[in-house]
Parts: sequence; C-alpha cells; structure tokens
Amino acid sequence: MTLVVAQGTFDILHPGHVHYLEEAAAMGDELVTIVARCSNVTHKPSPVIPGEQRREMIAALAVVDRALLGHPDDIFRPIEDLDPDVIALGHDQHHDDDAIREALSDRGIDCEVHRASPREPRFDGELLSSGRIVDRAIEQRG
Repeated sequence: MTLVVAQGTFDILHPGHVHYLEEAAAMGDELVTIVARCSNVTHKPSPVIPGEQRREMIAALAVVDRALLGHPDDIFRPIEDLDPDVIALGHDQHHDDDAIREALSDRGIDCEVHRASPREPRFDGELLSSGRIVDRAIEQRG
C-alpha cells in the first residue's frame, strides 16, 4: 500500500484545494492530510478559520482517508510518525522541493516528493485562492 501525505493551511476551502487533494490521492492508495496549525503559518496572513475546524472540513472530503492537525513545534514530526511513501505538495505552496527532500533525508525519511498541477479556472471569476476569497468578502461586505 502506498501512503501519500498532503499538507496545507486549507483556510476557506475552494476548488483548488479539492484539485490538489484529488491529485495527491491519485499518487497512492491512502491519503493522509496534515492541516497546518495557525501558529505554524508564518509565510502568509494567519488563517481565518481555527485549525480544528479546518481539519474537520478536510476530513469530510471523500478523497481524504484521514486528516490530522499538524504538530505545534515540528512540522516534520507527523511525517516521521506516518512514514509515507509520497509527500504531495500543492502547486503553489511556498516549500522548496529540494529543501524538503534534504530535511526528509536528514531525518532518515525515505519518500518521494511530488507537486500537484495547478487547477485552471473553469469559468470567469472563479476563486481558487483563500486570500482572494477573503479579499472579495472584504470588498463586497467590508
């Protein structure tokens, strides 16, 4: 059995998230998704939705076999515990693929790292970014 791990913030779910997770699931037999804790999201504005709520939303998706909240101090700890065969990165995630591979190797984790493809908008005005959804909400309701 091929275990795939996908990870992300998943703040305000949108079709881009579903596309990423569907591609990740297709890379193996079981998909475990790790949802970042708010305290670990330092590369962009803090999530709007609390971590446990984001985890519940991801867990409710049929394509996800299991969803976990990330470790508060060490983002690689769940990876060590799960020992996946594949880590699937989102097409626009800020992670450097080679740096991830090096960190995995340093911890003795032997797995492949792949990137999902982008999901192209299917109609004019489709929002495929949590940040853009927040911006639109502020524009229209702020």
